[in-house]
Amino acid sequence: MARRSYQSVIEEIKSKCDITDVVSQVVPLKRAGTNLKGLCPFHSEKTPSFVVSDSRQRFTCFGCGASGDVIEFIQRYYNLSFPEAVERLATSCGVVIPDTYEAGGKSREAYYEINRQAARFFFTMFAGSKNPALTYMTGRGIEPATLKAFGIGYADESWNSLTDALVAQGFEKDMLLELGLISEKNGRLYDKFRSRVMFPIINARGKVIGFGGRILGAGEPKYLNSQESAAFQKKNNLFGLNLTRSPISKEGYAVLVEGYTDVISLYQHGIHNVCASLGTALTVQQARLIKRYADKVVLCYDSDQAGIDAALRGADVLRQEGLYVRILNVPEGKDPDAYVQKNGREAFLALIERQAVPDVDFKISLLEKQFDLRDTMQSVRFLQQVAHILQGLTPVEADLYIGKIARTYRVSEGALRREVQGLSGRSVTAGTVAEPAARSEGQPAVDDEAGLSLEKMLIRLAFLRSEYIAGLRDYSEAIRTPAGMRIYKALSDLADEDEEPDVQEITDALDEEATAYLNEILSTVQIGEKDEEVYADCIAKLQDRRLEKRKTEIIALLTAAEASGDQQRLDELMKEFMMIQQAQQR
Repeated sequence: MARRSYQSVIEEIKSKCDITDVVSQVVPLKRAGTNLKGLCPFHSEKTPSFVVSDSRQRFTCFGCGASGDVIEFIQRYYNLSFPEAVERLATSCGVVIPDTYEAGGKSREAYYEINRQAARFFFTMFAGSKNPALTYMTGRGIEPATLKAFGIGYADESWNSLTDALVAQGFEKDMLLELGLISEKNGRLYDKFRSRVMFPIINARGKVIGFGGRILGAGEPKYLNSQESAAFQKKNNLFGLNLTRSPISKEGYAVLVEGYTDVISLYQHGIHNVCASLGTALTVQQARLIKRYADKVVLCYDSDQAGIDAALRGADVLRQEGLYVRILNVPEGKDPDAYVQKNGREAFLALIERQAVPDVDFKISLLEKQFDLRDTMQSVRFLQQVAHILQGLTPVEADLYIGKIARTYRVSEGALRREVQGLSGRSVTAGTVAEPAARSEGQPAVDDEAGLSLEKMLIRLAFLRSEYIAGLRDYSEAIRTPAGMRIYKALSDLADEDEEPDVQEITDALDEEATAYLNEILSTVQIGEKDEEVYADCIAKLQDRRLEKRKTEIIALLTAAEASGDQQRLDELMKEFMMIQQAQQR
């Protein structure tokens, strides 16, 4: 039987999962002509602007611009990746995904099953009787319930106990070798993991994808991870996320640590929004995985130099992916595990609140320790190095830090700004809040021709479909002229939500000036057949204007927060500013 393509499976899922049925399970819908309408689940609104089309099998929000097919809806609503959304829908509609690899046609589920059975074997060895792994973990203060929750296991000193158990279950030797559970030498099979505490690595969907093993007693390497395989790629996964992704979403931030035991110990003490990067340098893929659940990260690596260096590299990766990063350097050279074991949950949370600082501040504080700022030349070199840090920031971020650094280290803002500008080749100008210019009595109340054009386009669209009127309600600031506002009010008051607006009925409600303006719009503004694309473009422009306006407000608020020394408010505003920057880049 020929193997099906992934695309054919997706098409079958779409054909079996009616978007109306799927959406109506979570969004109350009401019939509106040939479509269905409800309140958008992706933004706050009072007037329904979320439309589901039976015929086109797509959803569109005329308020926030969100749109897509049934898979994209599931992705957005449940915060899932594309494959996760496909799996969820396939399960609900009874479509079997032939999850095979081209090489040998081996099922990914078969690899997962082997790992699951290996995890059961290790756990049985761990829980069955007293052993060195249990002694080690309880000696680290880890309680039985926590050990069970994370499925901690024990690989004994035998050379073939796991090998014999898995072969006896009928698993193929080649698959066991590919997963790195066993090795082969001179035709003899033997266990890869021996005399180790075993940490099963479980992905966000609950599949055992690999293992980490810590040596018990002397021996190298101290930690041994599963090799890269069809089931396991370190760069794409985070330890603990199967248990902690919901708490991360709930808290709004992730505590990112280095080691397995750090995650386990923090989790045991009630800090559940935690995960670890599998002992490797943080990758872009791992940053994106965190971003599915939260947009803030507290990096809490070990306090030694290696940990600090890893935190700095990780912060750059997280920042690059648009996450707001703070770095926590645990005092007294302790790692997170040791600190929380000694001081408890509340002390650790208080540490995050008081001592976790934005990544830029952390870099500058580390840099300051390398120089004697009483010496003029060393001060110069310090500030030149600071300029290199500021070079990688957005212009507004750089401007804010330039002001802060100038005050702290008593240097001219202009000199520091020129230093940054010289490195980056761009101008870093001080942020200002422009006062609105006065206008003459007869001048239209619009900022520019683009604003007037947008107003006309939205009014013209409103006469094509009643759904577009919701957009006018949600973005009423787009209507700038008095005549346009009177047309908008007539549309809001008279138009039926299930039918296209009646031009004559609207005109009868308008005065002479507004009627002339409406006739001009209807006769000169041409939309064509792609009205949805035109509408989405208008909404995108309006959203960008709102964001730009908010950025201007934030600049003024940042200045006030800086002057008052309110660090918490500064952090909140900087985070919001970065989120706006990120939204505008998408």
